[in-house]
Amino acid sequence: MEMTDMKPEEMSHPPMDQLIGMEYCIDSNPSWGGAIVLGFQHFILCLGTAVMIPTMLVPLMGGNAHDKAKVVQTVLFVTGINTILQTLFGTRLPTVIGGSYAFVIPVISVISDPSLVRIADDHTRFKMTMRAIQGALIISSCIQIIIGYSQLWGVCSRFFSPLGMVPVIALAGFGLFERGFPVIGKCVEIGLPMLVLFVALSQYLKHVQVRHFPILERFSVLISIALLWVYAHILTVSGAYKHSSLLTQVNCCTDRANLITTASWISIPYPLQWGAPTFSADHSFGMMSAVLVSLIESTGAFMAAARLASATPPPPFVLSRGIGWQGIGLLFDGLFGTVSGSTVSVENVGLLGSTRIGSRRVIQISAGFMIFFSILGRFGALFASIPFTLFAAIYCVLFGYVGAVGLSFMQFTNMNSMRNLFIIGISLFLGISIPEYFFQFTISAQHSPAHTRAGWFNDLINTIFSSPPTVGFIISVVLDNTLEVRNRAKDRGMPWWARFRTFRGDSRNEEFYNLPFNLNRFFPPS
Repeated sequence: MEMTDMKPEEMSHPPMDQLIGMEYCIDSNPSWGGAIVLGFQHFILCLGTAVMIPTMLVPLMGGNAHDKAKVVQTVLFVTGINTILQTLFGTRLPTVIGGSYAFVIPVISVISDPSLVRIADDHTRFKMTMRAIQGALIISSCIQIIIGYSQLWGVCSRFFSPLGMVPVIALAGFGLFERGFPVIGKCVEIGLPMLVLFVALSQYLKHVQVRHFPILERFSVLISIALLWVYAHILTVSGAYKHSSLLTQVNCCTDRANLITTASWISIPYPLQWGAPTFSADHSFGMMSAVLVSLIESTGAFMAAARLASATPPPPFVLSRGIGWQGIGLLFDGLFGTVSGSTVSVENVGLLGSTRIGSRRVIQISAGFMIFFSILGRFGALFASIPFTLFAAIYCVLFGYVGAVGLSFMQFTNMNSMRNLFIIGISLFLGISIPEYFFQFTISAQHSPAHTRAGWFNDLINTIFSSPPTVGFIISVVLDNTLEVRNRAKDRGMPWWARFRTFRGDSRNEEFYNLPFNLNRFFPPS
């Protein structure tokens, strides 16, 4: 058939609820052997953030290498617990609940509190700062628990539309560009080969099969990390970086974080292991801004995970339930002392797309690995010695996947409407541009744009406007609900979205989101 003979509907692709080509959806499971290796792959991937945040914050608090190793173990342990709780009782989507960068700004303002900076002994300062951070996390977690379980976030989500969600989900991925190539550039000799190898294995060689199993596509992260890790280790041992700058050594060498030599063989993290938390209204208010940011970032990541797991978009009731459990996760972060709060791990959502496996069981197995290796400290530390540059190379692909999933929501809207083009264009542009301004300003002026005497107010402004998904969310949702709204339901994608605005609106919701162990009898969905 020639192009000219085609009917108009044959020339374009009709909108589709579910992605084509996903091998396993949320409640279908690969074989046990495959699921265990895939779970291990998700565990390796979440190590990047689990090691990076403590490596950045613990030295500022006055902690030594041993303290840092202990914090990394605690982060992994709590990530495992939170992931199991979220996949069993929260949204039930295949999402890892890991460390969040949104909390870095309020945490740094706690660290630089004059009353803590004055402490002369480094170890005492570390412990006192940790307790102050724990207190702020515990208080602010209450806000998230209330917003979730009161169904307040579910009520707010009634104002969302496919159009309003495009920038939020897209920026949950694209907004993390600082963690991609800028990090590869710090050690190009291992970062660039890693990126090329990962793309080659996961895309070009994905049809290579061993015993009818697409081994290169499924395990591309594990294979490429293993090969480049060995290569990086050979370079490290052979003394290639002996005379390099400290920055190059940190980015290129294996175990520059000194975790292997300082981690205990076996240690079980427990609540209040650093002592009783201390509470301060100023710190807690600052931390609440990060809670709002992680709430919005998680909403975008949950929507992306649902699409990559071939599930329906989570109805308001389920989304609120997930946010409530995330609040409980934040309470655990505060009780155990993980230095920062938690949110949905965007890289693990991207890996669902890369492996084409959105199975919930795989994520639950990965949570088991996190808990296991956090207790066996030395083994966990061995895996945590992977250079950050290797993770950055993988992030380039996986964050891109999540961003593209956000853009895929445009198929349900009318993209020939000038109103829609304006809303998506300005939300995406300012969602990248405003946080970049805050970032560049902070680097050049050595303080954030909001620099008043009220610390909590500074944290509020600097945290919210440093988050691309949050800026995109504020602009797109406000414009979408105030600009020429009358008779625009079809343009905004509401006829498609309407089915997912109540739990009973689509018969598949029960299959995907019902609680296990028949718990729906006690907590009936609204």
